[in-house]
Amino acid sequence: MKKIHFDNLGKNRYWIIIILLSLILIFIEELPIEFENPKVYKYLRVSGFLLQVVYWSKLFWFKNTVQWNKKGAEIRINSFMGKSLSFDQIKKTELNENKLIITKTGGEIITFDLNEIEESDTQKLNEIIAKNTIANTR
Repeated sequence: MKKIHFDNLGKNRYWIIIILLSLILIFIEELPIEFENPKVYKYLRVSGFLLQVVYWSKLFWFKNTVQWNKKGAEIRINSFMGKSLSFDQIKKTELNENKLIITKTGGEIITFDLNEIEESDTQKLNEIIAKNTIANTR
């Protein structure tokens, strides 16, 4: 059975620090900091871009990932590209026979096949969606 990597974007403060540091490094020339060697600016900018690559590549470190915050989720299960869901557009969710069926307010139905996923991870995914959908309807 395969596992799902869960990433709550609202609680990972160190990633926010990495993004801010990378932005500072990218725009270091605009700051009132003087270096004797002009190549230092180039190396700092490259390291800022490398930090950005590390941040944005984390979605592809695992085959099955779920990233969410209080507004929505990005679910990538058994596919290269994931589905982006906004919690305020979800009408209902059903977990039947290892299939997660999400019905959106416009009538669109999104289905995730969870046959090869561990039972505890399928329950956690359903709980995350249900909890955040209910929290957004208040």
